[in-house]
Amino acid sequence: MLAAPMASDTIPHRLFARAQARPEAPAYHHKVRGRYQATSWSAYAADVRRAGKALLALGFPRGGVVAILGFNRPEWVTLDLAAMAVGGAAAGIYTTCSAEEVRYIVHHAEASLVLLESALHWEKVRAELPRLPQLRHVVMMAGPDGSPQPPIDHPLVMTWETFLARGDGEADGRFDERLAALEPSGLAALIYTSGTTGPPKGVMLSHHNLAWTATVTRDLSRAGEVAGGDVALSYLPLSHIAEQVFSIHGHVTAGYQLYFAESLEKVPDNLKEAQPTIFFGVPRIWEKFQAGIAAKLAQAPAARRLVATTAMRIGRAYSARKNEGRMPHPFLTAAHAFADKLVFSRVKQAVGLGRARYCVSGAAPIAPGVLEFFAGLDLVIHEVYGQSEDTGPTSTTRPGNNRVGTVGPPIPGVTVRFGDDGEILVRGPNVFMGYFKDPAATAETLVDGWLRSGDLGKLDDEGNLVITGRKKEIIITAGGKNVAPSNIEAALKEHPLIAEAVVVGDRRKYLTALLILDADAAARVSGGSGVLRAEVQRVVDEVNTHFARVETIKKFHLLPQPFSVDSGELTPTLKVKRRVVYDRYAREIEAMYEGDRD
Repeated sequence: MLAAPMASDTIPHRLFARAQARPEAPAYHHKVRGRYQATSWSAYAADVRRAGKALLALGFPRGGVVAILGFNRPEWVTLDLAAMAVGGAAAGIYTTCSAEEVRYIVHHAEASLVLLESALHWEKVRAELPRLPQLRHVVMMAGPDGSPQPPIDHPLVMTWETFLARGDGEADGRFDERLAALEPSGLAALIYTSGTTGPPKGVMLSHHNLAWTATVTRDLSRAGEVAGGDVALSYLPLSHIAEQVFSIHGHVTAGYQLYFAESLEKVPDNLKEAQPTIFFGVPRIWEKFQAGIAAKLAQAPAARRLVATTAMRIGRAYSARKNEGRMPHPFLTAAHAFADKLVFSRVKQAVGLGRARYCVSGAAPIAPGVLEFFAGLDLVIHEVYGQSEDTGPTSTTRPGNNRVGTVGPPIPGVTVRFGDDGEILVRGPNVFMGYFKDPAATAETLVDGWLRSGDLGKLDDEGNLVITGRKKEIIITAGGKNVAPSNIEAALKEHPLIAEAVVVGDRRKYLTALLILDADAAARVSGGSGVLRAEVQRVVDEVNTHFARVETIKKFHLLPQPFSVDSGELTPTLKVKRRVVYDRYAREIEAMYEGDRD
């Protein structure tokens, strides 16, 4: 029995309705013994029902929470939906979290059950068990290829199949009663912020938050059952609201096919296998694509390089006209079709985006140069801006209105205004319920129904939102000038030589920068370290010409290794933790200001 009473419009209700309407259509694909295997909507819904009944058998209460630690897998989304369906919520945990961070979230969320991917993750939980008195059950996912994992001998631990079997004795009626009792205003998801400062906060999202946002994103992207069916790849952390929108709420709402990547390392291969029509990437993903394509073009014979650069000029011109809502000239259209045959289709197919029709970048600012690079390859990237506290999107660029340098107009139904200091304030059906067990932080962030985003911005003449900085990241120089470092950093990273930039200068006389070079680009600069440094100086000098004097970089220091999540300089969503970087490289920073003290 897959149908369920439609007492309210929630994501679980939508899942069961879709399973009833299209039972045999493929819902998702995951690797089993080296080959992608499809699971139908009816089987997906049946697994969610079975997992929900297992939770009920284990005494899961209304308002209860499960925690999930693992890479994107069918078990992840199944348990998330099951917890929602029986009146609870799931709290995702980033796989890069330490044992102490895992303990903090499991304990703070009051999770009675945690789903884990591997023995490595079990060790993180096991080490903290004495400080997790409320934890009653630990469930282990199957192996990455669907095979059984080595058993773990502990009274709290059970396999995924053992967990599902717990629900086989439960009546469908109990599950249906819980599902029918869901309220739009009820808690449906806990999103723990990755946190660049302080412990993570639990963002509470309601069923209405999720369902409303999923509908809007479906309509904006035109995602769903178009000719042949849309396809998406799930690979970014499911603990993040953006990936949940694409892999859970939007997937169920629009009905496209979802492919689960095997791992982050396998994403390039899985992209080529899935050839998604819809693709979401954070800026670092797009930057890596750009670096790889640019490196291959640089190594190509001169004639082929000339053809590629000419095609990319045509692509940029064509995209510019389309992005402004204008029809390209017939001659440009013909040239574009020829360039597509010679260059675009081949490059896109090679990287796994041969069928891509809707590409998105979000979670952090992306450099205009990256957007223009891909526009030159006939891959128009739409930038979305938002945060966990408004269920992902505040605004997004759209076909026919994809102005580089903006993040588009607010999504339909959302209102944006600005505080006296330029802070972006947001109100709409996507704005969160508050922070879990933190009324003080909620009162500070949610004022009279308006979400205080912490970002600074303005609207351009056409109503597009322009982000001018992050309120907490604003640098105030010794002369009292306010500087937004993100704009300068983005300009520096537009050059292929610079992979990462962190601007320094709070309470200092001038700005400096910590720079990390792109290894491949640096290797192509011949002549030794002196020549390389001179080339970096040339890049910095060029960038300085585009900024006011107070915003120019006076000195820089080259760091020897890239930032990483494991080393603590990046959040799991690949944002720089400025305070960690400032502390870790304090000696290098001080050296750039030596002799400048009064």
